[in-house]
Amino acid sequence: MKTKKEKKKGELVEVKTEAKYLPISPRKLRLVVEAVKGLEPEEALRKLAFLNKKGARFLTKAIKTALADAENNFGLVKESLRFKEILVNEGPRLKRRDKSHGARFHFGLIQKRRSHLVVKLVGEQVHGAKS
Repeated sequence: MKTKKEKKKGELVEVKTEAKYLPISPRKLRLVVEAVKGLEPEEALRKLAFLNKKGARFLTKAIKTALADAENNFGLVKESLRFKEILVNEGPRLKRRDKSHGARFHFGLIQKRRSHLVVKLVGEQVHGAKS
């Protein structure tokens, strides 16, 4: 996972965390993202703990990474952190042939879809913190 920091007006700092090549289709991961949209990060983690979906594990891990980076690396106040955006993009597809189907069903092509997840947080920086 990669993390970047961008400074905005005043004391607001943006922290970006990316999780790439996740073995889940973007459509399934977007369902989980819609469930936590509009919530605060801590509240989203509590909700994801009880969500029985594979994508909830990936999103939980990405949010925890973003929170830890914001607090430890950029000196942001944990209570001030908010989601700026959560993006789910399509990654590369793993394509295989299923010879049991022969020439039928799109020539027996099996596509394993991958996802890229981007979590952006915005928060206030503590004065005197390293950046």
